[in-house]
Amino acid sequence: MKSAAILIDDGTVIPARSIGSNKISVGEIVFNTSMTGYQEIITDPSYDRQIITFTNPHIGNTGINFDDYESNENGCSGIIMRNHPTHDSSWRKQHSLLDFLLDKSIPALCSVDTRFLTSLLRKKGSLNGCLVPDIKKLDDAKLELSKFSGLSGLDLAKKVTTEKIYTWNEGTHTLVSNLSRKSTERFSVYAYDFGIKKNILRILYDLGCDITVVPADYPFHELKAKKPDGVFLSNGPGDPSACNYAIDNISKLISHKIPVFGICLGFQLMCLASEAKTYKMKFGHHGANHPVIDVETKKVSITSQNHGFAVDSSSLNKNHKITHKSLFDDSLQGVELIDSPAYGFQGHPEASPGPQDIYYLFEKFIRFMSGNNA
Repeated sequence: MKSAAILIDDGTVIPARSIGSNKISVGEIVFNTSMTGYQEIITDPSYDRQIITFTNPHIGNTGINFDDYESNENGCSGIIMRNHPTHDSSWRKQHSLLDFLLDKSIPALCSVDTRFLTSLLRKKGSLNGCLVPDIKKLDDAKLELSKFSGLSGLDLAKKVTTEKIYTWNEGTHTLVSNLSRKSTERFSVYAYDFGIKKNILRILYDLGCDITVVPADYPFHELKAKKPDGVFLSNGPGDPSACNYAIDNISKLISHKIPVFGICLGFQLMCLASEAKTYKMKFGHHGANHPVIDVETKKVSITSQNHGFAVDSSSLNKNHKITHKSLFDDSLQGVELIDSPAYGFQGHPEASPGPQDIYYLFEKFIRFMSGNNA
């Protein structure tokens, strides 16, 4: 292991050891409180240009397997952890975390005082920073960090989106019991890929969706000509307000009253397309233990979260119906439109990783496409 460091734009330098790629990586440093699911988190495209600090010290202890990739090509910009992963054990293991990091060229630092770093982030909010795998390159890292102005105004959906249209025909794997939810009725669904996670596609397929995944900027008129039963708006990285092309397409979907379901970035884009506004959060939500309340039923669900931007509840209009709120900070978690079959959720109901409490939102999309908006 090489002597390494974390360089933060407030001048803080934290010593570390490098166990991943040798490249310098710049991004927004956030912390994730999940106890499990490190592989799904690392391969989630929503973390593009973000560096993840794991608050759980034991990362890598179950290895890596192909089934749990959320993306084959995209994911976070680097990881920070406390302990060096010396041993892994799982009957599903196909590779070690160390081999995976090197194979995917992911910068990773260990032997870090993650409690100190997390406390710093809790005090100051998400910070721009740099992983320096070789301490001798600290001056080079300072130059690279000075060029990074943060995620605000940054369109990353086009960076991580698919280049080609493709169909998806894979359901959830055998470890997930969805037999009671499998549908015999099939729906034609077009999914906008702003950084889509595989488990979202698996769940939609199980529920009866024949899915065509299209690039983030796929034109509305071409999509409309396909006459889909519904359109899914995926999660993804970056500032939603920078995705003008997507906002324009979604506003047309809404006006044509095509059933729409958005998750995370897709939810934010739906709200922007219906004349709401978004803002950059100080901390963001990153973890699998976030309580969210259904404002109508008062039922509280524990949810998986990963977002640094949020919809401004004060910007909603008469066409917006609030469905969910965070019990951590009262931020907006769900909205449904009054005059169009469109709705979205800020968290991640696909539970990859995380609890499945909010899974019913996928079934709501099926009801919308069946003509039952209740």
